[in-house]
Amino acid sequence: MVPAPPHSPRALLHVFNRYLFRGGEELIADKIHADLATCHDMTWCQFDSAEWTGESAPSRLKQAQRLFYNRDARQRFTTALDESGAGAAVFHNIHPVGSPALYHAARQRHLPIVQFLHNFRPFSVGGTLQVKGKLMPDALYGSYWKEVSAGAWQDSIVKSALFALMLKALHRSGWLKSVKAWIAVSDFMRQKLVAAGALPETRVHTLRHAWDAMPQPPVVEDAGYYLFIGRLAETKGLIPLLDAWDELHQQLGKNTPLLHIAGEGPLSTVVQQRLRTNPYIGQLGHIGGETKREALRRCRAVIIPSTWWEPLGLVVYEAYDYRKPVLAAKSGGLCEIVQHGVTGLQHETGDVQGIVRDVLAMEATPESARQVIGSAGRQWLLRETSTQAWLERFEEILAEAVRS
Repeated sequence: MVPAPPHSPRALLHVFNRYLFRGGEELIADKIHADLATCHDMTWCQFDSAEWTGESAPSRLKQAQRLFYNRDARQRFTTALDESGAGAAVFHNIHPVGSPALYHAARQRHLPIVQFLHNFRPFSVGGTLQVKGKLMPDALYGSYWKEVSAGAWQDSIVKSALFALMLKALHRSGWLKSVKAWIAVSDFMRQKLVAAGALPETRVHTLRHAWDAMPQPPVVEDAGYYLFIGRLAETKGLIPLLDAWDELHQQLGKNTPLLHIAGEGPLSTVVQQRLRTNPYIGQLGHIGGETKREALRRCRAVIIPSTWWEPLGLVVYEAYDYRKPVLAAKSGGLCEIVQHGVTGLQHETGDVQGIVRDVLAMEATPESARQVIGSAGRQWLLRETSTQAWLERFEEILAEAVRS
């Protein structure tokens, strides 16, 4: 591809600070890069949270300093910008390594930023607005005390306090004015941010993720088990899910269906403890490739019991691609993509008995009817997640951002 001239509107700098545990945001960031590369000259500028771990990591003092302003990250950003000739930047997560220095550099360069919001940063210390298992949207209104006292970032009160101070400083600095367009991945998320006054309504756009559905889904089976795929974290509803399976075990005994839990995260030990007392819970660890495909192809349904305001729920797309019903919480963007009684079932957030009822209802549903539900999800996916439609909408948002 011919190098783009300086400040070309067709050249975009793609910025992302990768997480210690790979998840849905990383998957979709890679897809966005590939999709935009079909019509833009794309250049990555990536940071990695792993840079601050291990023997080569900066000292704790330096990490604290760089959390507020990382000059090295700024240099990496501006070098990538100069080499790419980008006329705009697309941001995802930039914390902790990237730091607010990236917004400052963009502001000084008059570089418009299109910022994707996959969670509630930069408005929440933990990014989830969840404190000790309960939703606490105070952070959207600028109050971080509850998140700090709960150690919402990396289970540390001290680190959370530093992150809160950084967010306060960032919002007061004016550097976020470099963001000319904010992209929420669901209407729910957009509405919450606008209603709280966190962002001006005219700058926030909804753009749900696109998905490259399989041209023909594989022949699916029903091996009778339920599948959870996600980060093993409190926000994902692991505790209510495990409690529900204990309740199912008490009710059904040896007729209890299997629950397969796939993923990594801080609650891995909790899951392992439940395995010892409930033989109908299995832990798969991190899965990918053919192992993940087989897990999806053979499950009875996918369970998404999130307890936070789930921005969208990419696992729903995966389930639909394999024509599988989804049992989901009435949580955030999940309400927009899971149709109760059509593509799956929904329970109240954190409702153990609700999960139990959904599983029992699915168990009582004839296989032919479950297939109808799965096919309805597949039809929704084909209808609503066109990459071409996504690109057209993104181009509209980008053009507006560049003009403003």
